[in-house]
Amino acid sequence: MKKLLSIVAAGSLLWAGLAEAHGPTRQKMVETIEINAAPEAVWALVGDYAHPEKWMPPVESTTTTSGNEKGSVRELHIKSGGTLKEELKDIDAAKMSLKYKAIDPTDPKVLPVNNYASEISVEANGAGGSKVEWKGAYYRWFLNNNPPEGENEEAANSVVGKIYKDSLANLKALVEKK
Repeated sequence: MKKLLSIVAAGSLLWAGLAEAHGPTRQKMVETIEINAAPEAVWALVGDYAHPEKWMPPVESTTTTSGNEKGSVRELHIKSGGTLKEELKDIDAAKMSLKYKAIDPTDPKVLPVNNYASEISVEANGAGGSKVEWKGAYYRWFLNNNPPEGENEEAANSVVGKIYKDSLANLKALVEKK
């Protein structure tokens, strides 16, 4: 009887530990902006996968393996230090949309996310301007339980959200002043 109680107690502790153990959840970020310019003028910047530094403030420069062609790998050199490597998964100039995905683990000091994928699209907003939508999905940097500060969901969402908002605001300013 004593042995049976020990087994039940051990099983209960194991179950409680498993119930609290959970990995990261997939995060999603969506930002949109209305721009007072024709979609073609906006797409001229957004659709240039090989040169995001033209409208994304954190990017200093970019190198690519094959420009704006599907499958092209770009290496973003970040102004604050570090690099990000991404692959162009799809680009459709007629629909003004492109999809890309991070292909190497990022440096958590540059972008504290894992398995990052994104899509940017431009469309007419019906008022003579454009609507840009930028969607991303990712996991936090730290994939095990109990992530340290700076590698949790809050850090991932904060950094991705700031990049999206600052870049879209800069895009709007650049296109509207032309």
